[in-house]
Amino acid sequence: MSVENLKAKQAVIDEIKAKLDGATSAVLVDYIGTTVEEATAMRKALREAGVDFTVYKNTLMNRAIEGTPFEGLKDVLSGPSALAIGKEDAVAPIRVLAKSMKDTQKMSFKAGIVEGVYYDSEGIKQLSDIPSRDVLLAKFLGSIQSPVSKAVRTFQAIADAKAEA
Repeated sequence: MSVENLKAKQAVIDEIKAKLDGATSAVLVDYIGTTVEEATAMRKALREAGVDFTVYKNTLMNRAIEGTPFEGLKDVLSGPSALAIGKEDAVAPIRVLAKSMKDTQKMSFKAGIVEGVYYDSEGIKQLSDIPSRDVLLAKFLGSIQSPVSKAVRTFQAIADAKAEA
């Protein structure tokens, strides 16, 4: 093997390590069967969600995840694998990929590590149902606001009734 080839491989390993540094989640998918149009649309949605999605050789991914919190993914690194990395919203890669899988009926989850916890393909599918942080906050604020606004309307109705009398 030439020195240039070794340097190129080391550069890819370093690139993967850099992307995983500070990541909150990493998800492996089997990407076989997608068309160019489907892959382009999926990559655009992933980019908009702040997710890095790249296809790497399994041997290079294997070397890059050694000694990192994502080392648990080694056991599923076989066959065609693509790596989706989330830094801000840990569940964003899963949500976007699940929507793409539902739309195209192609691809499948292999496994993932989300906030330090390993999930097999079934666990990842369950996580895909969790709404985004913004949606959860909106629901929470709505549930807090509802009783308060109901109380205000009740007090206003009492005040109106007393004013009429």
